[in-house]
Amino acid sequence: MWGFEPVKKRGDACMTPIINVEHLTKEFTIKKKTSGFFNYFKTIFSKGTKFTAVKNISFNVNKGELVGLIGPNGAGKSTTIKMMTGILHPTNGTINIMGYNPVTERQILAYKIGTIFGQKPQLWYHLPAIDTYNLLKDVYNLNTTEYKKRVTHLIKEFEVEQLVNTPVRKLSLGERMRCELIGSLLHNPQLVFLDEPTIGMDIIVKKKIREMIKKMNREHQLTILLTSHDLEDIEDVCERLIIINHGTIVYDGPVKGITKKYLSTKIVTVITRDGKPLSHPKGVKVHLTEKFKTEIHVNTKKISLKKLNTHLFNKNNIEDITIEDLPIEEVIAKIYSEKR
Repeated sequence: MWGFEPVKKRGDACMTPIINVEHLTKEFTIKKKTSGFFNYFKTIFSKGTKFTAVKNISFNVNKGELVGLIGPNGAGKSTTIKMMTGILHPTNGTINIMGYNPVTERQILAYKIGTIFGQKPQLWYHLPAIDTYNLLKDVYNLNTTEYKKRVTHLIKEFEVEQLVNTPVRKLSLGERMRCELIGSLLHNPQLVFLDEPTIGMDIIVKKKIREMIKKMNREHQLTILLTSHDLEDIEDVCERLIIINHGTIVYDGPVKGITKKYLSTKIVTVITRDGKPLSHPKGVKVHLTEKFKTEIHVNTKKISLKKLNTHLFNKNNIEDITIEDLPIEEVIAKIYSEKR
């Protein structure tokens, strides 16, 4: 449907490593600039100080995985991506992308991967998207027959038949991003890096882009590495999450498992029949109090849910009770704030 070559079944494909990163480190030399004519020359000849942006990280990504890579600004996330795509060279460690070394085989690797940067469009701003596609055909040395077949399928699937002949500058952000996705898929990449693909979009357009990303992954086992500061992108799209903070990996596992690993706090909402103040055990934090409704936060390492429920039902006239995990936003914020 997408114009791609046939692929193996998902169960087989997911067992094949497509990204292998071992003990990756990247150091930068920073020179502090000071005002003054003579200080300018001192800066030029000074050795500067070393700053380690990425510190000895290792991880694998299997073929067909949909992985979210997130981190606060300055955590080393973008540096890691640039090293995987060959833009930057690591100080230490090794990177293997589909059997290629991005440092020495960047040009070959460019034919195997696709990239989308939400703030750095690849489409020519004043030309229709189809003109850029025709240019990319020559850049990637695509067979004319195969190219026409593939671009026709992609245009139809992304529902941009009425848009590809319109100058990009006249397209909305959501329309342009759909056209950008086509441009990144023309050469049939096996791995796609998506950097902030939904930035600046409204809720409806974001949902559509997310569905397209999941469809690409689901139907063709396209390996996708997604970075985003919008945690709804990560929750809705990704199955696995890698968090980088202070240059190191602080979490690598299922998106749904992150709250269990980092926080034992539960949100308990209690509705009473009589509206009396809620009686609760010591150590419970009350976050919201209304006449019939009370929201409390409980650390299950200190107070078990069984003990909490026993107390609540014995001491109060309970109408309803719900127990939830903390929102992923709060968990991520806690991880981002940790100092190492």
